[in-house]
Amino acid sequence: QVQLVESGGGLVQAGGSLRLSCLASGNIFTINSMGWYRQAPGKQRELVADITSGGRINYADFVKGRFTISRDNAKNTVYLQMNSLKPEDTAVYYCNALIVTGQGLRLEVWGQGTLVTVSS
Repeated sequence: QVQLVESGGGLVQAGGSLRLSCLASGNIFTINSMGWYRQAPGKQRELVADITSGGRINYADFVKGRFTISRDNAKNTVYLQMNSLKPEDTAVYYCNALIVTGQGLRLEVWGQGTLVTVSS
């Protein structure tokens, strides 16, 4: 069994910063990709950023220059540093990982989500 646990969400004023963390644990052989998605009320879940085990990064256009994704492979942890937050960044942020288990199974795993609220 593999699980992702997010932390770091909360309430912040516009222009402020938050840092999200996501720890993967369980029967993990390797993690190919880790990333962050978000879902605002009434909207579809969308990619925010992801990072491969080799460090290749992909950002959504709406966060470029404001958010930074990073990863600690030794700790099976991915981070999302969010700066210059806007009210439209308000959403539940979900961690996502593409994991290979010790038995060679390839799994896509989601965290439970952490709420980020940006007040104007």
